[in-house]
Parts: sequence; C-alpha cells; structure tokens
Amino acid sequence: MMADHDMETGTLYQDRPRTFPDMRTKPYTPLIFRILLGINVRILFLLLLLGFGAIFYMGARTSPIIVFVISVCILSFLLAIYLINWVLAKDEGPPEMVQISDAIRDGAEGFFRTQYGSISKMAMLLALLILFIYLFRTTTPQQESSGLGRSISAYITVAAFLLGALCSGFAGYVGMWVSVRANVRVSSAARRSSREALQVATRAGGLSSLIVVGMAVIGIAVLYATFYVWLGVDLPGSVKVTDLPLLLVGYGFGASFVALFAQLGGGIYTKAADVGADLVGKVEQGIPEDDPRNPAVIADLVGDNVGDCAARGADLFESIAAEIVSAMILGGTMAQRYPSGFILFPLVVHSFDLIVSSVGIFSIRGARESGLMAPTEDPMAILQKGYSITIVLAVLAFGVSTRWLLYTEQAPSAWFNFALCGLVGIITAYIFVMITKYYTDYKHEPVRTLALSSSTGHGTNIIAGVSLGLESTALPVLVISVSIISAFWLGQTAGLVDETGNPTGGLFGTAVATMGMLSTAAYILTMDMFGPIADNAGGIVEMSQQPESVREITDILDAVGNTTKATTKGFAIGSAALASFLLFSAYMDEVSTFAREPFKQVDIAIPEIFVGGLLGSMLIFVFSAWACSAVGRTAQEVVNEVRRQFVERPASASLREMIKPGALAIISPISVGFVFRILGYYTGHPLLGAKVVAAFLMFATVSGILMALFLNTAGGAWDNAKKYIETGALGGKGSEAHKAAVTGDTVGDPFKDTAGPSLHVLIKMLSTITLVMAPIFL
Repeated sequence: MMADHDMETGTLYQDRPRTFPDMRTKPYTPLIFRILLGINVRILFLLLLLGFGAIFYMGARTSPIIVFVISVCILSFLLAIYLINWVLAKDEGPPEMVQISDAIRDGAEGFFRTQYGSISKMAMLLALLILFIYLFRTTTPQQESSGLGRSISAYITVAAFLLGALCSGFAGYVGMWVSVRANVRVSSAARRSSREALQVATRAGGLSSLIVVGMAVIGIAVLYATFYVWLGVDLPGSVKVTDLPLLLVGYGFGASFVALFAQLGGGIYTKAADVGADLVGKVEQGIPEDDPRNPAVIADLVGDNVGDCAARGADLFESIAAEIVSAMILGGTMAQRYPSGFILFPLVVHSFDLIVSSVGIFSIRGARESGLMAPTEDPMAILQKGYSITIVLAVLAFGVSTRWLLYTEQAPSAWFNFALCGLVGIITAYIFVMITKYYTDYKHEPVRTLALSSSTGHGTNIIAGVSLGLESTALPVLVISVSIISAFWLGQTAGLVDETGNPTGGLFGTAVATMGMLSTAAYILTMDMFGPIADNAGGIVEMSQQPESVREITDILDAVGNTTKATTKGFAIGSAALASFLLFSAYMDEVSTFAREPFKQVDIAIPEIFVGGLLGSMLIFVFSAWACSAVGRTAQEVVNEVRRQFVERPASASLREMIKPGALAIISPISVGFVFRILGYYTGHPLLGAKVVAAFLMFATVSGILMALFLNTAGGAWDNAKKYIETGALGGKGSEAHKAAVTGDTVGDPFKDTAGPSLHVLIKMLSTITLVMAPIFL
C-alpha cells in the first residue's frame, strides 16, 4: 500500500537517482576492424583501391550486368556512410542519457562477442563435416564432363559456406552497431521534435538496411564472378554457366546457419530479459516499464539490440541470399535454352531494391514543429507513405529489369508475363503487411477486442490472444496460395518451352514473384530496425527522467515500432514460404541429377514417405516448444542474477539454450534422410531416402508457415493490447485490465521474438541444408 501511495504522489520518482552507474568497459571492436584501423590511412586506401579494382576486373570478365550490380552496391555503401555521419552528428543529449546508452552499448557488444564466438566455432565444425561429405560423395555427369571433381567441388562449397556465414555475421554486427548508437540520439531528438525523432530512427534503420542488403547482393555477385573467372566458365571442357549457380548453394546455407543461431540466441536473451524485467518490475514491485529502480531494465534494452537488430540483420541477409541463390539455380535451368540474363536477373532486382528503398528512406523528412505529432501526423502513416513510394518505384524498376534481362526473340512477350509475376509478388508483400498491421495495430478492431478481454481477467486475455493468433493464419495462407498459383500460371503461359515443346516457365514465374516480394526488402528492414531503436529510446528517456511530453513522443514511436516489427515478420514469413517452394524444387532437380533418373513427384500415400512428413511437422512443434521453454528457463536466471553480472550470466544462459533447438534443426533432416536411405537400400527402393526428405520438407514448410504466423501475430497483438490500455483506455496503467494485459504480453514475448522469427529462418535452412546434403540421401 505504501508503494502504491508513493507512486501516486510521485515520492519515489523524486528520490530516484539522476545518474546511472558507468557500466562501460573497454569498447569492443571486431578483430578485422582493429586490424584495418591499425593500418596507415594511405596504405588502407591503396588496398581498398586494389580490392575494388580486382572486383571490377572479375566483373568485367564475367558480364556487364555484374559490373552494374557491383556499382550499385558500392554506391549504396557510400550512401550508408553518409547516413552514418548524419546520424552520428546528432547530439546524444544530457549526461544521464549518455551514461544509460553506454551501459546498453557495453551489454550489447559483450553479448555479441560471446554469441558470435560460439556460432563461429559451430560453423567451423559444420564446414569440416561438409568437406568430409563432399570429398566422398558421388559426382554428377556434368561435373565429370567439366573436370569439376570431388575435391574442387568440396573446397568451393566449404568456401562459399564460410563466406556466407561471415557475411551474415557482419550483417548482424552492423545492425547492432547502428542501434546502440542511434537509440540515444533518437531520445535526444525527441526533446525537440517528434518528427526529428522519427527521422533519426528511420535513417538509422535505413543505413543498416542498405549495408545488409548490399552485402547480400555484392557477396553473391563477387562469388559468382570469381567462380566464373577461376573455373574458365564456357571454355571447352569447363563448367557451363548454367551449372554455376549450384556452386553458390553453400553461401545460402552459411547465411541460414548463422541467422538461425543468431535469431535463437538473441531472441532467447531479449525475451528472457523482457520477461524478467516485467516480472520483477511491473508485476512484483508495481513500478513502471523502463524504471531505473528495476535492475533488469538494462538487460531488457540490451536484448532489443541483440535480438531485434543484430538477429534481424542476419535474418534478412539470409532471406535475400537464399532467394537469390534459388532463383539463380532456376534461372540456370532456363538459360540452357534462353539468354543468360535469366541467371543474373535476381541480382539486378535487388540492385534496384537498393535504389528505390533509398528514395523511400529519404522521403521521410524532419520538420520544424516541436512537441507531439499533430493529429494528422500518425508516425505509421508517415512510414506507410514512404513504403508506398518505394512500392511504386519498385513496380517501375521491375518492368525495366524484366524487359532488359528476360526478353527473348523465341517468346517476345514472355518478359511482360514475368513482369506481371513480379507485380503479383509486390502486391502479395503489400497485402501481407496490411494484414499483419490489421491484426497487430491497436487502431483496429482485433487488438481492441483483445484489450477489452483483459478487463475480465488474465485467463480471458490469454484465450482471446490465442484465438486471434489462430484466426490470423487464414488470410495470409489464402494470399500465398493465390500468389503461387497466379505466378506459376503467368510463367507457364509466357511461351517458353523445352526441347519437347512443353511449357517451362511456371516455376521461374514463381521465382520472379518471390523476387517481387523481396524487391522492397531494404525499406522493410528499415521499418523493422525502427522498432527496437524507438523502444530503446523510450527506455533511455524514462530512465533519465525526461519530461512527460518527451516520453509521450517516444511512447508513440514505440507503439508504431511494435506494429512495424510485427508487419515485417509477416512479410518475412510470406517470402520464406515462396523461397522454400523454390528451394524444394531445386532439391528435387539436384536429386534427379545425382540419381540420373527423373524425380518429379512425392507420393505421400507410401507409408515411409508419409512418416517423413509427420516427422517434418513434429520438428516444427518441438522446435517451437524448445525455443519458448528456453526463454522461460533463461528468464529465471535473469531474475536471480540481474543484480550482478547481468551481461555475462544471462548471455551464457541464452547461448546454452540456443544449442538444443539449433542442433535439432540441423541433425533432423540429415538423420531422417540417412536412416531411410539405408532402409531403402535393403528394401529395393534406392530413392526412398530422398523422397522421405522431400516429404519432410513439404510438411515442415507448411506447418512452419502456419505456426510462425500464429506466434508472430498473437505476440504482437498481446503487446499492442497492453500499449493500447497504457494510452488510458479501459482504466489505463495500473488497472486490473492493464495487469491482465501485462500477463498476455509476457506470454507473447517468446512467441513473437524467439520462436516465431526463428521458424521462418528454420524453414529456409531446412531447404538449403537438404540441397547441400542431397548426395548422402541417395
């Protein structure tokens, strides 16, 4: 009662210390950057000049298209450098803000160093396993005729895997590096202008997204050009250009591997810290969110950076890499009869993505007004306007790309059909964002109904949240179904045929739709990064005891950030569904090549194959269960250890917990394929292992999409139902409805930020790992 009275009178707020203890230790800088910083500036400039010269030389030896792609990526990096300088030029605010920001930065960098150290060790072990498998696997007729033996193929795949893992890790580091420096600048900007705070958060997310997407595109382009020049592609007796994309599979697998463990480790940490902070602070002590008296708050804010920024950067990097590689593989199949532009088309699409998304990012400008946003200036509407500009430009760019690279005299109108496929993908992405926004934004009925259910207790809140999440799977599945069928039909009727006259463009049409869906990926990642940066800014404002008007600004931005995070997760799930469909088709083609017999269908009426499907579905549920329970166990350590060494101990706990579900994801498809391969050998069915793995993939993909939609939407809705009540609805903060909403938010935390995001990474990783390991299933 005394605590409640003190909260009402503001006594405790007056007694709060106005400074936060200095938690900074020695700043962390990755080894590669320490080496670069130690080099003389002139020598470093010369080395960079030589490096870019070598890259452009290989690009010129390969194709003018590669030169265009590399040029756009480098320009995007230069633009990102401009944005870095622009963001860092903003002031950090008063000393108390800087002290809190330094503590967050120290915790995030410490966790990142520990987490990625563990991931790198596991990556090296997996690289050795891949090398061993490839050195003893069978070879395809194409490899035998081109002289690409086991050893060369093994070293190429391992090198691609390690490069993909390294680039994915770098993408994660960029996301974290930006967020821990932008958060305090957003807080400071909120003291002057709501629009300025919005602009700083958006541009900070934008510079990260440009680097991440640019890294994904230039990494594949340089790898492709290197293989092209080194292997002497299309020379007599050498590898054909149509077979070159298959050598890039390791790159996608490496990106998927790091993204999965980054998402698991970061998600477990951030949600364990969030749950611990809520349980210790709001529920037990009755103190507000981000209150400096809560010892778990800094761990919570650290978690936003490592879970939502670092992990999401690696996640989107993996999404783009997997989509590009799978589309290039299908393009290689098409290029056997048509122009080689089919292979390089995905790289050009994402180059234009960098251009159009940059325009969208710069369309969000600051204004001179101060205080709260005007009623007509909803931050979500401003971000949505930028997204609309990006989409319009993406449609135009897609039309230019298809006419440039997919035009063929054998079918003059085919490029237009493929442009329509891209339009299908762009519309699908937009609808996905709108559907997720409808189910997670408290301006719409579903979240308000969920908030109303909180007024009758904790149980009804949980029931309403679960039912909302289950219902939210319907519309996205219908949209995915329509888009796949529409894109396949448009591709099939494009007029492209094989040697026997049968239409061949259907599957490539689906690939083009996937590219269309990801053609605004850089802007989507910008909106995603906006969320945790705004959340951190709100925490810094609260802990540094800024005026209530400043906290109101950051609260608005935080609520919008919750919605943007949820919508971008829905977007990621949709793109994962289409990309997995492509990777599954590539897997079947790979099996056909190695088995030297057709593999076009999977008959689930065969008991063994049906069992493989059941095992795939089981994997999704067990993986989700382990990911959620890991948050609970780690949250206990946060609560128990938060008053001492909050950076070290929770980090160790979350990293221990990520190994179990991550290992399950890697071991399951390999074990299933190998066991049924042995069974097929003794029963006279040589392709049984490959077919069972195909069923495993199909069922896991379908189950994973539905489960991820449910988890992400339910978690986001619970979070924003709490935010809606905190605006003053249904009794506002401290009411019984608010307490029930906090319980729902606590339940939803591992749903939306650990299990849900990890699932769509898992879906694509299953496809890439089976594609890499296909020979051992035969």
